[in-house]
This record gives sequence, C-alpha cells and structure tokens, in this order.
Amino acid sequence: MRRPKSTRTKKKISSSGRGEKTLRIGLIGGSGLYNLPGLKITDEVALSTPFGKPSDSYFLGNLSSVPVAFLARHGRHHHLLPTEVNYRANVWGLKSLGCSWVISASACGSMKEAYKPTDIVLPDQFIDLTKHRASTFFGDGCVGHVSFSHPVSTTLLDALEAAGKAEKAVIHRGGTYVCMEGPQFSTKAESLLYRSWGVDVIGMTNATEAKLCREAGIAYASACLVTDYDCWHEEEGPVSVEAVLAVLKENAATANRVLANAVGRLDPARPSDCADALAFAILTNPTRVPARTRKRLTLFTQKGRP
Repeated sequence: MRRPKSTRTKKKISSSGRGEKTLRIGLIGGSGLYNLPGLKITDEVALSTPFGKPSDSYFLGNLSSVPVAFLARHGRHHHLLPTEVNYRANVWGLKSLGCSWVISASACGSMKEAYKPTDIVLPDQFIDLTKHRASTFFGDGCVGHVSFSHPVSTTLLDALEAAGKAEKAVIHRGGTYVCMEGPQFSTKAESLLYRSWGVDVIGMTNATEAKLCREAGIAYASACLVTDYDCWHEEEGPVSVEAVLAVLKENAATANRVLANAVGRLDPARPSDCADALAFAILTNPTRVPARTRKRLTLFTQKGRP
C-alpha cells in the first residue's frame, strides 16, 4: 500500500507522557496494514516510555476528520515477531497521546466454515495461550487484578459493525479469538483441538493488547481480517505467508474503508467504557509500592489523564 503524502514533523516525547493534549482514537495496524491511505498525517512521534521502545513511531493526524494516532504493530517494515512486539510500550504510548479508545486491525485464521477469507470478524472474547510475553503493567511491588470477563468495548463493536455494513463488507460480530504464541502456524492437531473448543478465529496478538488496554482504562476492539482456514480444512492447503499476504492485499482497501468509517462514528472525548478499570483493582497499599513502580503506573492512576 502506498504511504500517504503528509506535512508531518518528526518529534520526540519523553516518558513523562505530557507531550500531547489532543484526545485521539488509537489505531493499531497489523500484518499487511502498515499505514492508512486516508490518514492525513501532521506529526510523526518517536516515544520513550517507562516500558521501553514501542514498535515504531506514532503517526498523528486526522482520519474522517477525527484526531487519531496510528501505530504499525510489527513496525512499518514488519521486523518484529508477535512475541517481540513491546505491547506494554505500545499501549502506554497510545494512552500518553490521548487515546482512550483503540481499534486494532489484524490478520487471522478462520476456525469455522462460515468465516471465509476476506471476511471481517469482530471477536468479543479471547482465549490466551501465549507463554513468553509481558501482558500486564503490574508487578515489581504492585499487585492489580482488573475485571476482564467482557474484554471488548460494545461501543467500538457497534461502530465497526455499522461501518462494515455501510462499506458493504462481509462482517461477523462476536466470537472467540484464540491467541497463540507463534511465530509458527498451528499443527493440524492443534487446529483441530481449537476447533473442538468452538473458537471462531485464531491469531497471535490481540489478547495481549486487550489485556493491557483494559489495565490502562482504554476501550479496545479488533477488526480481524480472515486470510485462511488455519490448517483444519481438508480441502484447503496449509497456511503460507504468500497466501496470507495475497488475501490481505485483496482485502486491504475494504479494511481501510471500514476503519475510516468506524472512526468517523466515534468521539475521542467520550470517556472510555472501561475508564474505571483500576478503581478497585490495585491491592497493594500505596505506601508499600516502590517509587520506581509508582512512577511507571502514574499515567494510568493519576486523575485527569485521558
């Protein structure tokens, strides 16, 4: 996809999180979606965060006349494995840039005959099978447990579903996303096991993002772009990167239209529908939390933050 022209200026923002006051909708692009052609970029921001370096710079601008911050999950050159993505830094960065709402786009495998390549699925539940990545901001002297029974924002699902219908996309609302570690695709035995659980799609990234967004008080939803049938389907060949990219290329224009339409239906200034996720989540007495840990969590715990 061709990168849009812009008049952006590149700047650095420190880990204080005080560099931007504009409220924005956060957008995370996955495999094959490294930029948004309709995004009118004004700034490119390289962030330093308490959790390390994000996947790439954030592109700030307007999409459908709404302020947004866009990040390529795997980097603009796709150089990060799913496990190598610094999800904590990515989410911290979006929060610091004024994002209380995040829409993620990603490739996924279909676990059901009804969900065909080029369809879009909007999952509302996750099964997390990852093992080797940080998926919480807590630890280091501070214990917190957020509610996660309903991990996806209904407000964002409403916007994505309406946008998909408006753009004539084949879109399916609801379902379970099983998140595997990767980077290898499933064995057939694994694929059949997941099918027996009744899951709908499979991917390698979204559950981790959803958990961290909930801890950050950010509403989250994902538009999952079906590229293949994993390897359970007897009449389809094994999953290959070549086949995945071919389908993504075919569906990229539709996906971009759906995202732009959905963003146009949202108000960045509206409080997130999980803004109070940390209200009763932290169990550690504040006086016992180490200063360095307290500082890392300030963005999420300080009143008046977006």
